[in-house]
Amino acid sequence: AMMAATVAFATDAMLPAFPDISADLSPHDPNRAQLVVASFMVGLGVGTLFAGPLCDAFGRQAVTIGGTVIIIIFATMSALAQSLELLLLARCLQGVGSAGPRVASMAIVRDLFRGREMARILSFVILVFTLAPVFAPSIGWLLTQGFGWRSVFVSFAVFSIMSTGWLLLRLPETLSRGERRSLRVRELVDGLLDVFSNRQVMLAIGCQSLVFAVLMSTLLSSQQVFDKVFDRGAAFPLWFALMATLAAGASVMNAAIVVRVGMRRVVRVALLVHSSFTGIFLLAMTTGALPASWLFPVGFLWCTSVFQLAGFTLGNINAIAMEPMGHMAGLAASIITSVATIASIAIAAPVGQAFDGTLVPLTAATFVLVALALLLAHRLEG
Repeated sequence: AMMAATVAFATDAMLPAFPDISADLSPHDPNRAQLVVASFMVGLGVGTLFAGPLCDAFGRQAVTIGGTVIIIIFATMSALAQSLELLLLARCLQGVGSAGPRVASMAIVRDLFRGREMARILSFVILVFTLAPVFAPSIGWLLTQGFGWRSVFVSFAVFSIMSTGWLLLRLPETLSRGERRSLRVRELVDGLLDVFSNRQVMLAIGCQSLVFAVLMSTLLSSQQVFDKVFDRGAAFPLWFALMATLAAGASVMNAAIVVRVGMRRVVRVALLVHSSFTGIFLLAMTTGALPASWLFPVGFLWCTSVFQLAGFTLGNINAIAMEPMGHMAGLAASIITSVATIASIAIAAPVGQAFDGTLVPLTAATFVLVALALLLAHRLEG
């Protein structure tokens, strides 16, 4: 869970630093500060393609250690960057390194658990992933206020060292040498064909991409939403922490009900409820039916519901996608997470750049994306 939280910490801790980064490196286009997170996610998606095969060939621990070394190098480069372009490049490469711990954590779960039990464990991983925003923005804000925005990148290196050290101390290697796959091109191609020819896996990837795009769109815009729309920029880390705390309950509830109710039903109901809420909220804003005094409380609840949607869906969808892939868990985890990450950022980045001082672009895009995810979820077998 700590390994998976590396990604959450590396994104959420950056949010309070956006104004300072844009003031120093992009004063004429503040929206470009969002790309500091988007570029990291692109690198994460690309690196994931390599992390999976490496996990299957050399084991989970070796890939985690290698990724940590890359994180340290390019987090340091990010802290020293004097231009936005160099910062984005360093962040992209930091994302490549972060793919190691991310994929290894998912493969470890697949090594040790199956079916609905795997979904329950993944739900707890998502819980920690969701709880990271409770603390990460506050840590980022404190570091930015005390030492400048560059110090935030140093904290990423420290966190990675801690999580990898914990792994080495507490968990033995879960992939024996006899179960490892070679890095021969033919085997990699066969693995790719296995994933892309499986209808359930591809539907799950599509659904996961859309839900993750909703989450990332909201995350990229969150600092500006609280600052420009809600006029609560100064207290953003506290409001974000409250939002994340409330959203964490979704992962806890999912873990409690998924074994009894089933992964697919939980996903479908969550998507249906969220699309309905988003549609009503969007209609109320665009028609003027929502009083100005209600914008913050309702908008805050809506933002919270996006993170709750992730808690009810992402772990389950990932488990559904991984079900038929037990014979090649590392490569499957690599392809699934890589495609979903890259696709989601390709969608989320333009949505974030469309921020115009209102919630309309974000909620309109969310309504469309969740509706499409619901259509795909209804086509999943089971």
